[in-house]
Amino acid sequence: MVLRAPAKLNLCLYLGPTREDGLHELCSLFEPLELADLIEVSAADRDEVVCPGVSGENLAARALAGLRERGWEREPLRIEVEKKVPVAAGLGGGSGDAAAVLRLAAGEVPDLPQLAAELGADVPSQLSPSLALVRGAGERVFPLPDPAEHAAVLLPGGGGLSTAAVFAECDRLGLGRPADELEELTERLRQAAGAGASPLDYPELLVNDLEPAARSLRPDVGEALDALRDAGAPLAILSGSGPTAVGLFPDLPAAEAAAERLAAEETIVCAAGRARLTP
Repeated sequence: MVLRAPAKLNLCLYLGPTREDGLHELCSLFEPLELADLIEVSAADRDEVVCPGVSGENLAARALAGLRERGWEREPLRIEVEKKVPVAAGLGGGSGDAAAVLRLAAGEVPDLPQLAAELGADVPSQLSPSLALVRGAGERVFPLPDPAEHAAVLLPGGGGLSTAAVFAECDRLGLGRPADELEELTERLRQAAGAGASPLDYPELLVNDLEPAARSLRPDVGEALDALRDAGAPLAILSGSGPTAVGLFPDLPAAEAAAERLAAEETIVCAAGRARLTP
């Protein structure tokens, strides 16, 4: 069995007050990308999760262990992750992998959303990847209708930017919005995105409050955003905590033409807004 774990794009990310648990209250609009990791699942003598070329903690392995702790009795599995989504790039690659593993147990293990939230803030939204309004620290997910056609050009910048470091820099810079403003923005986003419009129809709402912190840590983020605008992107935004800069375009041909003008290494062009979970 081969599964796809789509990358996640933050069309916007508003930073609210710090909660009692130390996390920030957020308001964000997530959408899946055609770009996806490939996950091969096969029977084995014992559970094993491998991700060639990627070291460190593996959320997919934690997801499988979490299912076993909750009594999942499927035969032992070997899960191999072929990374297509850049690592530590603000695109939710690890979260998508974990969610894909959790989907294997859909209907067999109760309360998968709770387990997803325990694994990480972006995992709950990826259990069923779609355009969604996301609140809390990522655990409150409100699906929205699929958006109109659009495409993205990604400049991952080599990845490697720590989410924790970006949030710490946000705190140092004093970034954030009051709770009442977050509520107002939530309703504006719900109205703008709730009718299936393209994100390009409400660009004034597509703001990432983490951008100043990401640019402080990685000045090349600003250079990448400027390059996308110079290449003709109607809108250039930072995804998640970065460093991936994203240019949004009305369709794939426009995105591909811009990518040719950029002539940059690691440029990724993909459709946006709809998820495909199998090859």
